[in-house]
Amino acid sequence: MIHDQLLLIIGLLLCVAMLSMLSDKLRIPYPIFLVIAGLLISLIPGVPPVKLHPDLVFLIFLPPLLYAAAWNTSWHDFWAAKRPITLLAFGLVIFTASLVAIVSNAIIPDFSLALGFLLGGIVSPPDAIAATSVIQKMNVPKRIVTILEGESLVNDASSLIVFRFALAAVSTGQFVFWTAAGDFAKVVLMGIVVGLAIAHIIYAIHKFLPTTPSIDTAITLITPYLMYITAEHFHFSGVLAVVSGGLFLTFRSGDIFSYETRLQAVSVWQTLVFLLNGIVFIMIGLQLPEITGGLGEYSIGEVIFYAVVISIVTIIIRLIWIYPGAYLPRFLFRSIRENEPNPGWRLVFITGWSGMRGVVSLASALAVPLTLDTGGAFPHRNLILFITFIVILCTLVLQGLSLPWIIKKLNIASGDSHEKQEMEIRYKLATAVLDHITTNYASETANIDAYKRVKERYERMVQITSNKLNNEEAKEEAPSFLPAYYKMLYEMIEVRRKEIKEMRREKSFNEEILREKERELDLEEARIRK
Repeated sequence: MIHDQLLLIIGLLLCVAMLSMLSDKLRIPYPIFLVIAGLLISLIPGVPPVKLHPDLVFLIFLPPLLYAAAWNTSWHDFWAAKRPITLLAFGLVIFTASLVAIVSNAIIPDFSLALGFLLGGIVSPPDAIAATSVIQKMNVPKRIVTILEGESLVNDASSLIVFRFALAAVSTGQFVFWTAAGDFAKVVLMGIVVGLAIAHIIYAIHKFLPTTPSIDTAITLITPYLMYITAEHFHFSGVLAVVSGGLFLTFRSGDIFSYETRLQAVSVWQTLVFLLNGIVFIMIGLQLPEITGGLGEYSIGEVIFYAVVISIVTIIIRLIWIYPGAYLPRFLFRSIRENEPNPGWRLVFITGWSGMRGVVSLASALAVPLTLDTGGAFPHRNLILFITFIVILCTLVLQGLSLPWIIKKLNIASGDSHEKQEMEIRYKLATAVLDHITTNYASETANIDAYKRVKERYERMVQITSNKLNNEEAKEEAPSFLPAYYKMLYEMIEVRRKEIKEMRREKSFNEEILREKERELDLEEARIRK
């Protein structure tokens, strides 16, 4: 019954939420817990299988996941790191897919080269979520995070295009390189065109129509599906449509969204992405018993051996590619040597070791069709699914758990002046406010206390920030004073919350007004904690 399956999925999602809380407690990226949860679910006897048609996997999961990744990417940083991102997202994906195809064809009996390319396309794209969630906490240079996020965004598109052509080759039994290369270029370019065209329409809707925060948030949920479905309808790359359109809209988001929309949309999207990640891993866990039972002539031991070999190959391929990709352009082009600092072998190794596979690979494997165009069963589908799951498990657990230790062992520290930039931004903002007050409210600040206090506040902010930028001691903001000060601010918020609770218990005030005051306190606490 569908009700029983829904109850099962909801219960498992609750388990995923619990595991994520545990991952936060242990400071381990939650994708690692998700893949382990999927494995444990498969071992529970009597768990009924939940099936989702392969054609629906990409349609349901990919558009929002890709759109969220694009939304969290800085276009300025992305463009500044375009060379390493391109080398990793296109060059490394094709290199990985090719070598995985050769290795899998060599070690797996009755596994064609076309199936090898299909498997290679599935396991070639790393997932940045696990890597960046570790790296961002380890104070490494921002450029590494930018490269990993940008690579993950673009290589999803390139790997899925490889997946698409390999799938066509397996289904039809035909593959002509020149025809495929031309189709590849058309699919890529027209996918970008479709994405940008729809993004401009959505931009106009947000900008010029009288939307509300709820409508704006709803439109952001609809947009990736609109881009993906439109591009796929014309047989172009829906993935690149979502990526290109998402990058355009995130670049212009400051022009079209109010503060209320941003607060609401961010919360909605964080929850959606979390649930989609959890559902994908749950889906593979629920299907693993059926997958292992459908391996045919292959034993579990043989398939695990194949999967481990391919996992090692994917890790080694990335390390082999990453050093020439980092140093060869510097050797060939003087402008790169002059304009970009030498990354050093340690940072290059960290970038190479951060190639954990994740949800996109899993979604791609689940999207392999059940049958060929001729009506026959798709060859080795269960084998491909099982190998993909083991590759994700191996890379997430081995690389994900070892990455913090390696970063500490290599003694990598951030050279970024994040704190200084924050001070400079604060100084410029406060100076702009002071200039505006002086120009437009000179008489008010001279005669009205409220105006005078605002001006004094920003004058003090300018002075303190200037002292910090000049490495001078700001006695008013002594570090020993701040913890007690923030503790007092939190206590003031809690006192007001308790008072609101008491008013609610007495039923002497309007509930709507009390909720508004609670929201004000929430925003105040968020600002202080930030």
